[in-house]
This record gives sequence, structure tokens and C-alpha cells, in this order.
Amino acid sequence: MTPPDPPQLFGAIVGSDAWPILRIGLQGAFFLTLVYLIKLGFDLRGLMELRHLGRSKRSFHIFFIALTILFSCVLLYQATWQLTGLFRPQFLAFMQAYDRRQFNPAHRIRRGRILDRRGEVLAFSERRGDQVLRRYPYGPAFAHVVGYSDAKFGTSGLEAAANAHLNGATVDSLPAWGELGHRLLTRDRNPRGQDLALTLDTELQLLAAQRLDGKRGAVVLLDPRDGAVRVLVSTPAFDPNRISAGLFRTSQPETPLLNRATQGLYPPGSTFKILTAALAVEKGFKGTLPCPADGYATSSRYRKIRDHEYYAARRSGRVWKGHGNLGLATALVKSSNVFFAQLGVGYGHAAFSRNLERFRFNRRIDLYRSPYGAWTMNTGRIPEIATSDQYGLAQASIGQGKILVTPAHMALIVAAVANRGLAMGPRLVATDPPIRLARFMSAAGARRLAGMLRKVVTQGTGRSIDGEGPPIAGKTGTAQNPQGAAHSWFVGFAPANRPALAVAVMVEHGGYGSKTAAPIARDLLVRAHALGTLQ
Repeated sequence: MTPPDPPQLFGAIVGSDAWPILRIGLQGAFFLTLVYLIKLGFDLRGLMELRHLGRSKRSFHIFFIALTILFSCVLLYQATWQLTGLFRPQFLAFMQAYDRRQFNPAHRIRRGRILDRRGEVLAFSERRGDQVLRRYPYGPAFAHVVGYSDAKFGTSGLEAAANAHLNGATVDSLPAWGELGHRLLTRDRNPRGQDLALTLDTELQLLAAQRLDGKRGAVVLLDPRDGAVRVLVSTPAFDPNRISAGLFRTSQPETPLLNRATQGLYPPGSTFKILTAALAVEKGFKGTLPCPADGYATSSRYRKIRDHEYYAARRSGRVWKGHGNLGLATALVKSSNVFFAQLGVGYGHAAFSRNLERFRFNRRIDLYRSPYGAWTMNTGRIPEIATSDQYGLAQASIGQGKILVTPAHMALIVAAVANRGLAMGPRLVATDPPIRLARFMSAAGARRLAGMLRKVVTQGTGRSIDGEGPPIAGKTGTAQNPQGAAHSWFVGFAPANRPALAVAVMVEHGGYGSKTAAPIARDLLVRAHALGTLQ
């Protein structure tokens, strides 16, 4: 016969009707034991007759009184923790996150539903016997943003960040907390939380997950006008309905727990040329730079930076003559590495660093924040480039070398360009008001750059997605990756003349951005147009 599991046995005892009486008995036994020990101390003092220490009865009585007060404080704290703690959001959050015992009353709360912008249910609670289970109708599609709530494994995502709200109240609703605490203390079977409406669009979210088709990658779609996030997908994902210990093994190569959209850091490749072009636009660049076929290097010690046409010609046995002299707009259309490497070096390390600061590199940005939790995204990451490292600056200026970004950050950057240079804070909860995050560019500079990005789609590397649906502006990227095939990128917005959605798509080892990432972005924008989201 299998012996009972001690935590389960203890949980059964505490959950029984006899527990209140048993608890009083245990506390009484503890108090009597303490009194006995104190009495034993008196007896020992009398036997030892330590008169030479000069201790008076009064000093020993003071010790006894202090010990009694200390014991009373311990009991009072225990009562506060067990009883009044149920009226505090922090206590319930702690109990749900760290107390895995099934009898824990915090697990009896029927947490509020999580809904998309149209009222589709993304998460809800249902009672099964004495248990309340959390259900996720769309499984992995929303796993990284909605997260999970599990009695054994805790919470993640918005289930964790919005825990107080979903449990039933917020800091400005103390009567609701009192009602929730009363229900738990009286073992009410139906303590309920509050619903949480998100900005996400279920149909677009499902389409993004379907188009990624299990590949390692991410899609972020947001409204540049108010920061509302419409799509936030990371794949491979996990099923929040089936959380098990195996999910947390670090040896899994797919890393399904990693939110690639907000936490995954990748070389941005040619999509970073948007930032280098933004620097040039703000500096008033109007000239040309020579872009020879043989490429560019800051020193003969380094391998030359060349354009992709050079390698394409060499593979086919041809000789390429180079681009010649290019202006900024044409260089962006042709995605010339030679041009943007020279451009970045020409402006220097100080201007490059200030540009990164303007675009909020090396930061964390809130997607949702409450007094009891936060849900944040990483921005780009790049260590300081030594002023003597000209080649490192040239590499970073074309999105290679030490520079890394998250897909969410690239979506925010291109959204700011679409919104006349103003970045709105990304937000996931529909009731959160829009906030102005920062001005990334001047309005005039953003309009000029947006026009260039439209030409990239009509005349340049993004031509394959032009013509169907709304007019799109954007930039492809093919980021070299030392661990295998290049990462595929596309960032952009639509409609190009009055942007309503900005998008970032990244597919690990996807190859050319024009062939893999760009079609996914196009399909999402076309579907959004059909749904009326681009109004």
C-alpha cells in the first residue's frame, strides 16, 4: 500500500471541518508548553540558589513579562497573516504564487475572464468538484501574453501581472477586497474576480500563429496612434491547459517558455538601417556616397563590408560593377550595406550613441503595470562601442556586429516613424489610457523617412508584397547569424499614407526577409484591412 503524501495528508487535515477546533487545541498546547518551560526555569533557579549573582525577583519577573508579550505578538502576527491577510492583495498574490497546497483558500477564487478587444474569451475559470481550474480556449496561440495560472506552478504573463485585478479587486476598491476576504473565510464556493479586457485581436493573433507554422519566431502588430497591441505571438509556444514539470527543463532546444516577441534578442540586419537613416535625416543629409563593388572597410585588417549584389554576382560567375554614388533614399531602397556602413562611421560614435538613446535602447518598457505586478518588454541591447573601434561602428550601422533587438522594439520603432516621430507607449489592457512614450524623430524627419520606406516596398527589396491590399511601407532584413541560416525580418506599417497598424515579423533561420517575413506581414495587414482595423 502506497503511503500517503505528507503535504496532501496535511492539506486534507487542514481542509476538514475539524481543523478550527484542532488548531485551537494546538495553539493551546503550544502555550501550555511554554508556561511549563518558564515554570521549569523558576524551579531550576530555586535549586541552584545562585544568590551570588545578585538577581532580584523583580528582574526575573520582567523577563517573564517580556517573554509573554513576545509570545502574544507572535500569536497576533499569526492571526493577522491568516485572517486579515485575506483582505490584502499582496497576501492573496503571495498565496497563489507560492502556496501550492490544494487546500489553500486562494485557489478557490474563480478568477475573472481575460477577453480580447471584441469580447472573445481567452481565459476563464471553471469549478471541478472542490477545485477551480483555469481554462484557455485557444491553447498555445495566446500562451506568452496571457500566460497561465496553475495551483502547482504559479502564474505567468498577464495572469501574474494582473493577479490582483483578476482575483477580484484593485487597490482603489477596498470594499471589494473585504467582500472577497469574507467569502474565503466563510468558505464561500463562489468567490469571483474581475474580467480583464485586452487590446489583442483574436483573429489576427490566430493568423499570425498559423503563418509562423511552428517556426521559431515572433510577430508584433500595434496601432501607432495609441499604442494598442493587436498581435503578440511567439513560437514555439506551450499549452497553458497542460502545465507540467517538463516544460521548465532548460535543456529544451525549442525554449517554449521564451517570449521571443518581447524578450528574444536578435541581430536586426537591414531593418536597423531605418535607425541609421533616421540619424541622417535628422542631421539633414542630402548628398551621396560612393558604393563601389569591392565594398568598404575601415582598415585593411578587416574583411570588407559588401552589398548582397556582389555575392549574388560571384555565385553566378558574373562581375558586378557596383552601385556607384547613392543618395539616402536610393541606398535604403537598394539596402546598400556599403552606403550605411560609411554613413554610420561618418557621423561617429557619439552621434550613434545619442541616436540609440533617442530610440530607447538598453531599456525596459511597460506593457502593463499595476501596484502588484508589471509586464514589460526588452528593447534593443548594444554594449558601448570603443571610440577606437571604427569597424564595430560600421557593422552596427547596418544591424550586425554587437547590436541586438527584440521584435517588439522594432515594431515600436517603425510605429513611431508611422506616427510622425512620436512613440506611443505599447499597451495590452484596453482600459489603460494611451500615453506618450517619447519623441523618436521630428515630425518632418519622420514624414521624409516614411516616404523612403514606401519606396522600399514599391521599388526595392519589398516589391514582392506590393499591390495586394492596403499600400505598405517597410523594410526587409536578412540578419547574418553565426549559429546557422540568417534570420528573416520585415518591419513596416499600413496604409502608407495614413498608418493605422505597424508590424514586426522575425523568423529564426528564415533566410531572406523578402521571402519569409515580408509575406507574413502582408497577410496580416491584408486581413486587418478586411476586418476594418485599418480605419
